[in-house]
Amino acid sequence: MKRLMNYFLKGLLVFVPAALTVFTIVLVFTKLDGLLKIPIPGLGLVITILFITLIGFLASNFVGKKFFTIIDRLFTKLPVVKMLYSAIKDLIAAFAGEKKSFDKPAIVELTPGGAKALGFITRESLEFLSLSAHVAVYFPQSYNFAGSVLLFPSDRVTPVDIDSSEAMAFIVSGGVSGK
Repeated sequence: MKRLMNYFLKGLLVFVPAALTVFTIVLVFTKLDGLLKIPIPGLGLVITILFITLIGFLASNFVGKKFFTIIDRLFTKLPVVKMLYSAIKDLIAAFAGEKKSFDKPAIVELTPGGAKALGFITRESLEFLSLSAHVAVYFPQSYNFAGSVLLFPSDRVTPVDIDSSEAMAFIVSGGVSGK
């Protein structure tokens, strides 16, 4: 019975990540194809990528910048829309914008000579909070789309010379990425 249970657990380790990945990809393809009413599988994803690239191109020229600035102002003035729009915009900008926020991985000494945590320095000046000797460090949560921002004395925060995506993968995977 124990051997059968081990086979089952090994099967879970192999099957579930692969199945969820395939399911997610198929779901994205079919939803995009369904939304765009396209009978050719996968064409909806291609069209969406091309459309997003076109918007990026338009936003890069003078007329497009003006148009998207008007859209941005409109969305940031509507009460409920402002909250959602700003949060999504800040999140996307943190990973892909010109002002990336998760590009400074750091080790934080949580207790002197004790536990340490890996996070990202997101703000090096906290004078507006009267904490001039502190920095803001974001700690993503493992297996979750959440995290915490904690403020530490800058002498307890040590920047780490690794790629940001490698640090994020390590954190989000609970420390098992790259084994």
